[in-house]
Amino acid sequence: MSKLSAPRRPVMGRPRAFKMEAVLASAVPVFREHGYDGASIDLLKEATGLTAGSLYKAFKDKKGVFAAAFTYYVEDRQRQLAERLRGLRTGRERIAETLRFYLDSASGSEGRQGCLVLAGLIEATTLDGALHDALWRALANNRSALIAMLREGQEDGSIRSDLVVEPCADILLGLLQGLRAVGKLHDPADHDALVATALKTID
Repeated sequence: MSKLSAPRRPVMGRPRAFKMEAVLASAVPVFREHGYDGASIDLLKEATGLTAGSLYKAFKDKKGVFAAAFTYYVEDRQRQLAERLRGLRTGRERIAETLRFYLDSASGSEGRQGCLVLAGLIEATTLDGALHDALWRALANNRSALIAMLREGQEDGSIRSDLVVEPCADILLGLLQGLRAVGKLHDPADHDALVATALKTID
């Protein structure tokens, strides 16, 4: 009678030697500074420390890297802004802090890197449908957040009740994106003065 052999243990797949979040955090500045078209695989390799083979294995292609980096960027920005807004009582205060958040993002080395949403929208015609939709969805979500804050302000009395909300949200959205564009070239002027001027649109 033959001796039974011990059952084989399943062979585990080789674990990835990198953390996805760290890779995406390293890839984001490449796309912010160079845009989608200008972000070469060589630049992504240098930033992430991965080989081209590892990048392609993890993301399939450059579009895959961009899609994952974009999602990471948007979610991280939303988290940072939510932390800044936590504890504020009125819609007006939340709008003012949102303006300051964008001004901070448009200043210094952070500002020089630029906005990934804005950079992507400039190149939107070169991206496929899913990426194009993700870019516009991010912009639409920002607009919806501004509308919600304006209406919150009307309800709590910090913003006048006769304000026409949606056109005002569009003006504020244009200002926020414009600040990010200006930040690529130089720091915006006096932050407090800019916030005070912007808030006059809701006075």
